[in-house]
Amino acid sequence: MNKKYGYARVSATEQNEERQMIAFKRAGIPDSHVFMDKQSGRDFHRADYEKMLSVLQKGDLLYIMSIDRLGRNYVEIQEQWRILTKEIGIDICVLDMPLLDTRTGKDLMGTFIADLVLQILSFVAENERLNIRKRQEQGIAAAKGRGIRFGRPETAVPDDFESIVKAWEQGETSIETVLKKCQISKSTFYRRLREMRNRQED
Repeated sequence: MNKKYGYARVSATEQNEERQMIAFKRAGIPDSHVFMDKQSGRDFHRADYEKMLSVLQKGDLLYIMSIDRLGRNYVEIQEQWRILTKEIGIDICVLDMPLLDTRTGKDLMGTFIADLVLQILSFVAENERLNIRKRQEQGIAAAKGRGIRFGRPETAVPDDFESIVKAWEQGETSIETVLKKCQISKSTFYRRLREMRNRQED
């Protein structure tokens, strides 16, 4: 007997897991047949997705909320669609795009329209991802231009850092003592040392 499955993906920053689960429930999919990954769509090395591939059989029906749940890369979306529909032989229903339902329109014209819609939506998904990244980069650059700093705050060093370094360079103290006195890690110490020497050279 052919079975229904649902696949959901949410990234760490997204909060639409519930919306996808509600849609699957409405489609009559039991919770035990829902697979979900909580990570980026940049690749397909996802535990639940791969587990789902191992249980899908020809004639099964897979529901996804939108085409970008398969990923955000044009080539990968196309490839996964091919694997699911051609190699495994399942049907796919994209809930937010009724035209992408492989159960309908299996004639030549219907297949052509579905393939065309898939290509367009895959392109749009990747293009939107690239635009989001570009806007983020522009926003970060603008913020940095206004003096806003990102990442962890810089670890401060003691006011007498130079004299501590001098004592270390002359062999009067060990690196362990220096790190303890400055309360910094070894990598931070060497970074601060390089910065200090660069300032001295300027």
